[in-house]
Amino acid sequence: MKILLCLAASLLIAGSSMAQKAAIPSAKPGVSYGAPVSNNTTLTIDQLQEKLKSDTIYTGKVAGEVVEVCKKKGCFMRLKRSNGEAILVRFKDYGFFMPQDIVGKTVEVEGVAKVKETSVERLKHWAEDAGKSKEEIEKINAPRTDIDIVANGVLVVR
Repeated sequence: MKILLCLAASLLIAGSSMAQKAAIPSAKPGVSYGAPVSNNTTLTIDQLQEKLKSDTIYTGKVAGEVVEVCKKKGCFMRLKRSNGEAILVRFKDYGFFMPQDIVGKTVEVEGVAKVKETSVERLKHWAEDAGKSKEEIEKINAPRTDIDIVANGVLVVR
């Protein structure tokens, strides 16, 4: 009986260690991640920036081009701005991730956007996850105030 219990426990441990991560679907038009994205009005990145000059928070949809995604597991992405900078998009409750092939795609992001200060420690962590060099990471020495989006859902438009 003890042998059977040990054998069953061994098989259970071995099986769980071989568990595979769920594959993230490729970023093709029409594919969505997270919660379904509504048909509500969509702001451009420029419109969002203007809105957040007077409002402290915006809840809704924003469309933009993805210029970067976390290289480790797709846990964040950045959307292009007209000034060359990028807006950080994280995913609610770490509940879903983006594929690497989403860079260059136009997406609609639905969630909450606000102006937020990000600590040096957090900026360095994100730079590391983005695959930045040690030299680039060491240059980060001050917190940054910027727009931060926490998305409930993302839809690939094109």
